[in-house]
Amino acid sequence: MIITDYDPSWPKKFEELKAVYKKALGNLALVIEHVGSTSIPEIKAKPNLDIDIVIKDYGIFPQVVEKLAELGYRHNGDQGVLHREAFKRDDESIPFTEPKRTWMNHSLYVCPESSEQLKRHLLFRDYLRINDDARNAYQKIKEDIVARSNGDRKTYVTIKEEEFGDFFEKIITTATNHAKIDTVETS
Repeated sequence: MIITDYDPSWPKKFEELKAVYKKALGNLALVIEHVGSTSIPEIKAKPNLDIDIVIKDYGIFPQVVEKLAELGYRHNGDQGVLHREAFKRDDESIPFTEPKRTWMNHSLYVCPESSEQLKRHLLFRDYLRINDDARNAYQKIKEDIVARSNGDRKTYVTIKEEEFGDFFEKIITTATNHAKIDTVETS
């Protein structure tokens, strides 16, 4: 199965991971955000949490890498996305905790607070959380891609990367305009 129905336990699983990161990173982390499809209630998603740890700037990044390495993560570069550093884990016991446990699949990123990619993640998530039409359109796109990928996860990712960009950009533009309107109305 590539995507599954929304699981109401996903936010709790994120909060458990967030607590581990907060304990390890202390004030190095400004905020820890649950982004991606699993952060949008009632939408089908790959059962994989996307997590953005937000830091002040790259001046503290070496310390962050060190603290995450103590938890078992290894830095995997920016993977071609400027100001979004990826971290990988070798097995389900990472992050290391006492007592040892198994964690849900997740993708971990570190972004400086000025990261354009971080802002885009948050705009997309927040807009889909409040807009039923956009959320339904996104789900329909995902279901269509699943049907065309014949259950193959790599094919799903390839098609999504090729075809999802226009929809994503449309949502970002709409969400940005929506945020500007809200700012003007509250001024």
